[in-house]
Amino acid sequence: MSKKCYAAIDIGSNAARLLIKREEENENLVSRKLAKVLLLRVPLRLGFDVFALGKLSDERIIKMRRLMKAYRQLMKIYEVTDYRACATSAMRDAKNGKAVINKILRETGIHIEIIDGQEEARMIYNNHVECLEDRTGNFIYVDVGGGSTEINLMVNGELVQSLSYNIGTVRILSGAVKPETWSIMQDDLRRLTAGFQGINIIGSGGNINKLYRMAADKDKKTQRLPVASLQMLYDQLKPLTPEQRMKDFSLKEDRADVIVPAAEIFLTIAKIVHAEYVHVPVIGLADGIIDALYLRDQEKKK
Repeated sequence: MSKKCYAAIDIGSNAARLLIKREEENENLVSRKLAKVLLLRVPLRLGFDVFALGKLSDERIIKMRRLMKAYRQLMKIYEVTDYRACATSAMRDAKNGKAVINKILRETGIHIEIIDGQEEARMIYNNHVECLEDRTGNFIYVDVGGGSTEINLMVNGELVQSLSYNIGTVRILSGAVKPETWSIMQDDLRRLTAGFQGINIIGSGGNINKLYRMAADKDKKTQRLPVASLQMLYDQLKPLTPEQRMKDFSLKEDRADVIVPAAEIFLTIAKIVHAEYVHVPVIGLADGIIDALYLRDQEKKK
C-alpha cells in the first residue's frame, strides 16, 4: 500500500504556512502515523492591507500569487496526494478576497477556501484534543491569529462552545479592533465560565509558541507556561520598540511587533477565567487541516 502525503496551506493575517506530512508505518506494518516533512512560513502580512484599506493592495496580491505558485511546486516535489488551502480572518474581511482567490485558482490551480471563524476554531480544537493527556479538566482553548481569536470551552474533555472574535494581533496594531468587541468577548467568557473551577488555557498560534520558548520559568515536561511568567515577559517586551525587541530577544521583524498584542490577548483571557497557566502544545490550524484529511481517508477504508 502506498504511503499518502498530505499538505495544508494556512493563509493567515500575518503569515502563510505550508505544512506537509507523510504517512509512516510502524514496525508491525499495521498502524500508521503522520510525520512532518516540511513546514514553511512566509510573512505575507495580508492584514496590514485589509484592516487599514479594506482590501488587498496590488503589491500584496502579486506576492500572494507568487507564493502560491511556489507552494504548488513544492507540493509536486514532495508528491502530495491531497491538500487543503484555507484562508482566515484577513481574507474574510477583504473586499476583493473572492476575486483574488479566483485569480490564484486560474493561475496556479490552487483552490483556496475562505473559512469562517467557527470552522477555524473547530479544526484547531479537534487537533488539540487528541494531544491532551488530561481530558478530564476544564480548559479554554485559545488560538490567537493576526485577524481573529478563536475560543473553545472544554469541560471534562467535551466541547461546550466555539466562539470567534475579530481581535487579532495585526488588527490591534492597525487600530481596527472595536472597543465593543473586547467587551463582548469578556462578557461571553465570564458568562460561559461562571460556576466552573480550575479553568486553564490551551494556547495556539506562532506568538504563544514563541513566548513559551522565550520564557525562563516554564514546565518543559508538561509544556506549561505559568501566567505569572507570561506577565513578566510581557512587562519586559511592552516598553521596547520592535527594533529593540529584535535586538534584545533575537526576534524576526514580523514577530517583533505582533508578539506584544498577542500576549495582551492571552493575559486578558487568563485574568477573566482565573487561569494559572497556558498549556502550549505547539500545533495549529495547518495540523488540524491535515488531520481532517487523514481521518476522512481512514473513514473511507472502513
